[in-house]
Amino acid sequence: MEDHKPDDFKRELGLLDGTMLVVGSMIGSGIFIVSSDMVRQLGSAGWLIAMWVLTGTITVIAAVSYGELSAMFPKAGGQYVYIKEAYGKLVGFLYGWSFFAVIQTGTIAAVGVAFAKFAAYLYAPLSDKNILYEIGDFKLNAAQIVSIFTIILLSYINSRGVKNSKILQTVLTVIKILSLAGLIIFGFMAAKAEVWDANWTNAWTSQTLNVETGSWLPISGTALISGISAALVGSMFSSVAWEGVTFIAGEIKNPKRNVGLSLFLGTLIVSVIYILANIMYLAVVPLYEIATAESDRVAVVASQSIFGSVGTLIIAVMIMISTFACNNGLIMAGARVYYTMAQDGVFFKKAAELNHASVPAWSIWAQCIWASALCLTGKYGDLLDFVVIIVLIFYILTILGIFILRKKMPNAERPYKAFGYPFLPGLYLIIATAICIALLYTKTSTSGWGVLIMLIGIPVYYLTKAKE
Repeated sequence: MEDHKPDDFKRELGLLDGTMLVVGSMIGSGIFIVSSDMVRQLGSAGWLIAMWVLTGTITVIAAVSYGELSAMFPKAGGQYVYIKEAYGKLVGFLYGWSFFAVIQTGTIAAVGVAFAKFAAYLYAPLSDKNILYEIGDFKLNAAQIVSIFTIILLSYINSRGVKNSKILQTVLTVIKILSLAGLIIFGFMAAKAEVWDANWTNAWTSQTLNVETGSWLPISGTALISGISAALVGSMFSSVAWEGVTFIAGEIKNPKRNVGLSLFLGTLIVSVIYILANIMYLAVVPLYEIATAESDRVAVVASQSIFGSVGTLIIAVMIMISTFACNNGLIMAGARVYYTMAQDGVFFKKAAELNHASVPAWSIWAQCIWASALCLTGKYGDLLDFVVIIVLIFYILTILGIFILRKKMPNAERPYKAFGYPFLPGLYLIIATAICIALLYTKTSTSGWGVLIMLIGIPVYYLTKAKE
């Protein structure tokens, strides 16, 4: 017989823990990889920095807008709760369904794949080139095994209680911030004037790299728009998952103040680090080399020109720490959403149970199994397109929800109001919607799959309701 069954979370996380969760969940693998593709799409220093500044600005706007919602509903489940309150159970379910099927698990898989990509630098047999098993079109490689192993290990640590995962998160995130700051500082010290000047000569000439011929082609009009939207996938993907701290609001001390504040501080810190990192890349690596970095590992190229041959290993270790901490935060936060959904009766009943350590262990393992399955399907780039479109759709709905809830619940207690309302949240809605439309238009195949999986949630919702 179980003598004690916890039915409530323990409030064990302070402002520092919340901020570190935001930073740790945001900084994964993107900043070390995506700038390469962004330069291939837009081919200029000015455009590259503009994309990161734009992404940083709208991310901080979105995060401070979420502050109002997090203070109104300071309980576990975060964004799922806000969407359900604003639009009702069906849309809430669609978010949770997409979150489980695509958003959280797809991100965990992409970050796991990136961890394995860089582990291969330390030990070559771990590479995705090392095929272990083949059946028909399916090839199982060593990197997939590595990524699945890390997801299982982190799920295990998280199933043992929030304290262990919190300490792991804060320590790894501090190491990650310091090592990124170190890389940026050493990068500026090793800056080459001729590289910097050459990169900024035609700062606003947009051009795209023809990979086969290795030559730049000028772009404008619709080609520029599709270049911008393709480039934004990278910077947007690197800047998602900050809402993770809202999912664990049930475990945060003084959530009405600390959730909103950690959202603001976390997104601001990360956006500044990202912009500086890209300025540093432009100071040490010629544009053409950023665009043609092997496997897009632009940070490796930068690190080699800063530290010489040992640079590769420095970056590989940094990225392994970074992606490990990132997945720890994602795994911790994700399980709380399924838990809250199950309590509302729109997810497997087992997910509503907490184990002896007051954590939703069943949810953690269900998430682990599906994320591991996604590791077997996807390449990094496809996983990104797949995730970004859905994440954006729900960010848009959530921020629109602020307007809706002000009408629906005018007298609700709002300890904190969205900054710059209605202009800043409105600006976010316009920019994010434009990016969504451009993505569906330019990357229909991968983005389309994401949207399709989301829509499959509608019949699923009604089938499960009919059973009740």
